[in-house]
Amino acid sequence: MTRDHRNHPRPSRRTVLGGATLAALAAATGTTGAATAAPGATWPTEFPLPDGFLPEGIAIGRQPYAYMGSRANGAVYRTDLRTGRGEVFYEGATGTVAVGLKLDDDGLLYIAGNTGVARVLDTRSGRLVATHQLTRAAGHFINDVTLLGDRAWFTDSWDGVLHGVPRGRKGKVRTLPLGGDWVQTPDVINANGIVGTPDGRGLIVVSSTPGKLYRVHLKTGYATEITLAGADGVANGDGLLRTGRTLYVVQNRLNLVTVFHLDAEARTATLRRTITDPRFDIPTTAARWGDRLYLVNARFSSPQEPGTTFNAVAVPL
Repeated sequence: MTRDHRNHPRPSRRTVLGGATLAALAAATGTTGAATAAPGATWPTEFPLPDGFLPEGIAIGRQPYAYMGSRANGAVYRTDLRTGRGEVFYEGATGTVAVGLKLDDDGLLYIAGNTGVARVLDTRSGRLVATHQLTRAAGHFINDVTLLGDRAWFTDSWDGVLHGVPRGRKGKVRTLPLGGDWVQTPDVINANGIVGTPDGRGLIVVSSTPGKLYRVHLKTGYATEITLAGADGVANGDGLLRTGRTLYVVQNRLNLVTVFHLDAEARTATLRRTITDPRFDIPTTAARWGDRLYLVNARFSSPQEPGTTFNAVAVPL
């Protein structure tokens, strides 16, 4: 079921362009529209979040603001990267969750909502403009999202299915069952982070358990395991970020970001280096601004209580 609110903004021409044009953009820059301006030397590299916020997702768009989602109540917190100061931008509601986030060039923030739900928040007005009930609540975990062409693609960690939500007023949600090499293991986190391929014609999905990368055909859902060169796997793989043919894999409980170089067809990922930092405390997802990578610390091994402190950190690329 999909509920579209009447104040849903008219999408710009950029949003509804055919896949071919946006695929070319994705091939050149990556699917997240990474900013090109370099942060000033005085910009902070660590900033606090509200106590008990339970962060997991982070998104950065064309402007130097990071949006972070809460597992506690679905709220969204916005931080100015230049100053480190932030505020609750969207209050959320009891019983809702905000995990994976992606921000498009029209200011629409796509939110993976865990219990079968995807939401769309207009960051210009602060209003929730669409809610998509992708699945029933029980037995599903809508975990992460990426933008590719005219759809936002969401992973379901407890079901071998991707969901493509239209990025405009028209169109139906598309369900894409995963096949081919994909293995769905019960009672663990499977599909997690997701990005487009360098050529913009498919999707890359990480399966957290046992820690593999897959290339997914957009029309058929056929998943082909990506060969890893120089690495045995990507255990605890969580958020993905791609810039050109460079793929960043956040391995949450390992406190590690693994950096791979993809071949043109995303059939092989070659390990280039790893990124870690003493301030990492189970980072889950990452976003880029200039020459920095920004990550939220989910602190899964700490008490997930109202008084628990949380933060986000930046590291050089």
